[in-house]
Amino acid sequence: MNTKGYFEKEEKRILDVFNRGLLKEFPNPDRTGCPGSDVLRRIATRQLPFSEAQKWLEHLGSCSPCYSDFLQLQVAFRARRMRTLLAVAASILIVTGVTGWASFLKQGQPITTQAAVLDLRNRSVPRGTESNPPEPALEISRDAPRLEVYLPLGSSEGDYELEITNQEANTVFTGSGTAKIEEGITSLTLAANLSSVSRGQYVLKLRKAGSGWNSYAMSVR
Repeated sequence: MNTKGYFEKEEKRILDVFNRGLLKEFPNPDRTGCPGSDVLRRIATRQLPFSEAQKWLEHLGSCSPCYSDFLQLQVAFRARRMRTLLAVAASILIVTGVTGWASFLKQGQPITTQAAVLDLRNRSVPRGTESNPPEPALEISRDAPRLEVYLPLGSSEGDYELEITNQEANTVFTGSGTAKIEEGITSLTLAANLSSVSRGQYVLKLRKAGSGWNSYAMSVR
């Protein structure tokens, strides 16, 4: 049953009546008793409930002009409906294709890795001969394109040097830059290329130019 109340057997009955009318070829040049074009259109497009369309069946079954008009309206309706279905299907294919292509392009692009942040603001700074108390190791990714170092509280602006050494005290990375104070934080930004550095435990060494080194345990992922 469709949305306007047509059962399959009732729709077949309409078609049977129409076919009978067509076969008998009842001319009606004056269009006596014919329903308006809007009624025919609503019947052809299934917009008129069957209870209302039923009263026109006898006339349509004996009026060839009405049947001809109905047939043309029905063909046009089916053509429009087919175009709509094809348009919807095409839209779905286009959206799916664009989404898939965008996903493919995204997969083909290198993943942008954020800067590795080394926060030393609350790390202990050795004074004289005293050593740092045990503290959690800093962690950075070997894929990070740059290092963002937050220097210990109270650090001044100026030129700083940085080294990363392995457990055998061999240097695997060196860098230098100028630290700036912004919003009360002294920070230093360095370009980094740690792709050749193996994952594991290292030591981060930092000093202001001309001063002694401060060392921090660090893990490279």
